[in-house]
Amino acid sequence: MINLFEYQNQEPFEADQFDELELFLDDIWNKREKSSYFSVSEDEELVEAQRFLQLLRKEHHLKSNKYVGVIHFNKQTINLLPKVFFQNGKTYTEKDVRSINAHVLWWLSYCRKLRFPNYQTGLTNEKEDFFEILIYLFSKYTKQLLSSSIFQQYVNVERDLNVVKGSVNFNAYVGNHISRGNYHHIPCSYDSFELDNKFNRCIKYVAELLLSVSKDSQSKRNLIDILFILDEVSEESITANQCRSIQFNPMFKEFETVRDYCILFLENSVSFNYKSSLQLFAFLLPMEYVFEDFVFGFIQMEIEELNAKAQISNTFLDTNRHFALKPDLLLNYKDQHIVADTKYKIVNLDEQDSKRGISQSDLYQMVSYAIRFESKKIILFYPNSINAIEPCEIKTLQIQDMLAEGQEIEVKAYQIPFIQNLELVAKQDSNTISKSFDTLRDSLKQNLINILDKQTKSNS
Repeated sequence: MINLFEYQNQEPFEADQFDELELFLDDIWNKREKSSYFSVSEDEELVEAQRFLQLLRKEHHLKSNKYVGVIHFNKQTINLLPKVFFQNGKTYTEKDVRSINAHVLWWLSYCRKLRFPNYQTGLTNEKEDFFEILIYLFSKYTKQLLSSSIFQQYVNVERDLNVVKGSVNFNAYVGNHISRGNYHHIPCSYDSFELDNKFNRCIKYVAELLLSVSKDSQSKRNLIDILFILDEVSEESITANQCRSIQFNPMFKEFETVRDYCILFLENSVSFNYKSSLQLFAFLLPMEYVFEDFVFGFIQMEIEELNAKAQISNTFLDTNRHFALKPDLLLNYKDQHIVADTKYKIVNLDEQDSKRGISQSDLYQMVSYAIRFESKKIILFYPNSINAIEPCEIKTLQIQDMLAEGQEIEVKAYQIPFIQNLELVAKQDSNTISKSFDTLRDSLKQNLINILDKQTKSNS
C-alpha cells in the first residue's frame, strides 16, 4: 500500500512500471470532463497528459497532486489522501487510512453532487480501501431496494403479434407479411410496463463492472444478488451521460440514489479492464471542489436559519461581461448579506507571518467580490489540519476603497474544524466512531454560527 498526500510526500515506485501507469492515468485524465466535479481551468483543458500524479522517473518516486481517492494498479493500492492529514515523519497505518477515508466519506455525505445513503455504515467499515467502501454502500443499498421494489417503466415496444395491440405498422404489414402470406404476423407498436428498461440495464452494467474489481466478499455477494434479481434485464454498456438522463416521477424517488451512485462510478475517473490481462481501476476526485461542496452542503443541511446560494454566475467584473465573478457562497443571515469563499489551503498560523498564509491573488479576488456584490464583509473559509485541530480566526484585513468614498471592506479569514484527531478516531470501535463524527458536526455547526453572528454584529 502506497500512501500519498496532496503535494506533500514522495514514495518509491518500480521503475519498469512507470510507462504502464502513465498510459493508464492518461486514459482516465482524458475522460475527466464527464464528471460534475471536474470543472478544470482553461490551461488544464489543453493538457492531454494526466495530472493526478507526478511521475518522478529519475528518483523512481511518485508524488500526488490535488486529487484524493484510490488507484489499483498491478496488485498495488495507491491511496491519494488529503494534505490536511499529513504529518512529516509519521508512518500511516491501515487504521489511520481507514480513519481518513471515514472523514472523506463524511464530507461527501454533505456534498450536493453526490448522495450517500447509509453512509454511517461506511464510517464504521473496516475496509481501508475507500473504493471498496463505496462499492459496499452501493451494493448494500441497491440490493435492499431491489428486494422490496424493482423499477418498471413504460417502454415503447415493436413486435409481431397474432392480435392487434397498440398501433399497427401497415407499411411493414403489407410489405413484409401479407406479400409472403404471413397474415397472422401483425407488426404492432405499443407501450409495455417493462422490467427491461434503461435504468435497470444501467444498474446491471455497473454491478457487473464492480463485481469484476471488488475483492470484498460481502460486496461480491450483494452484487451477485443484484444480478440475479435483474437476470431478465438485457446487458448493455451505459455511459454516465445516459445514466444522468434518467428521470423519475415522485413514486420512484428512492431510485434516484441508485442512479446517482451509478453516475458516481461511471464518471469519476473510474476505468475498468484497461488491459484484458489486468484489473486496473481508479476513483479520483479533486479535493478543492470536495471541500467547497462540503461547506455549502453542510450549511444548507445543518444551519436552518441560514439561506445560502452557490456560484452566482450572472455578475461580471468588466462591462463587456468577459470575466465572471463566482463566489462560492452568497449567505443571507439575520437579514444581512455576506459573501463567503472557500480556500482549500493549509494556512500559516505563525503569528510572525503578517499575511498568515493569505495570498495576494485571493485578496484581490475578495475585493472584487465586495465591490460587485456591494458587500462590506467578506469571509474566507480555510480547513483546519492535523497540525492545527482547534478552529481559529486567522486574519482580519481592513481595506479602504477610495473609489467608494472611503468605505472600508473587511475580509475575515477563519480556519474551520472539518477534521478531528486522527489517532483518536483510529482507536475508536465501530460503536463509537459515528458519535465522534456527530461531535465533529456539532463543533463545526457551532463555529459557523459563531462566525456569522460575529459578522452580523459588526455590521450593525
